[in-house]
Amino acid sequence: MPPNTASRSQRFIASFSGGKDSTAMVLRLLEDGWPLDEIVFFDTGWEFPQMYEHIAKFEIYTRLTVTRLYPRRGFAYWMLERPIVKRGTNVVHRIGNGWPSPTRRWCTREKVTVIDKHCQGAMRYVGIASDEAHRMTSANLMSGFARRFPLYEWDMSEADALAYCKRRGFDWGGLYDLFPRVSCYCCPLQRIGQLKTLRREFPALWAQMLEWDEQIGAHNRGFRGCDKVRDLEARFALEDKQLPLFRPTPCVAVEICSAGRSGGNGGA
Repeated sequence: MPPNTASRSQRFIASFSGGKDSTAMVLRLLEDGWPLDEIVFFDTGWEFPQMYEHIAKFEIYTRLTVTRLYPRRGFAYWMLERPIVKRGTNVVHRIGNGWPSPTRRWCTREKVTVIDKHCQGAMRYVGIASDEAHRMTSANLMSGFARRFPLYEWDMSEADALAYCKRRGFDWGGLYDLFPRVSCYCCPLQRIGQLKTLRREFPALWAQMLEWDEQIGAHNRGFRGCDKVRDLEARFALEDKQLPLFRPTPCVAVEICSAGRSGGNGGA
């Protein structure tokens, strides 16, 4: 049920990634008349072009302006340029955080820091679907901020959220036909199959990843299996060459006439 708004001194803010879950959440919040003062989107600078188009379409549809939040410094700085000081010393022992990894998610840390600061004191709506309850962990709830999870309360699954958005004309330029999730296109934590799809369908974005990869020192291998992007490029290129070798030869239908058989039409 909607929050009690008897005291409207509290602000209500929706965390909006632009993906299917947060889009469905905000649309239904508006349709059901929940209090909503602001919609905030953290722009990493690493979004798919179609995501920015989706957000512009969303603003036209809702007649609302989405507040853009940005990293304190661009993600390229954190990944490629930030001086890393060796613990307990003043010695810079490497430059740049490198690609994010499961144990070094500096991108998520920066995002949370900026959003938390902006949303201080507000009730926050977070788009976690009913079949993703595992994401509602203590780490997500212990930051001292009041949160509501409307999709979970409505028993709306990820599939429900996508269908809800599509019925209202949102299709993300086909991104969800290619990827199960749509976030930073260069995320090292996505599956190999998604990276192969990215390389095939978005060669310019893949080329950008290769360029960044060349600027990162040998100290960092952030992708699954400790690969770098150039390692994945070599692997995918080899697989592309091998693929035709494993394609089955098309079957050719051949009509065989039975010699010596008289009077029959060959039918079974």
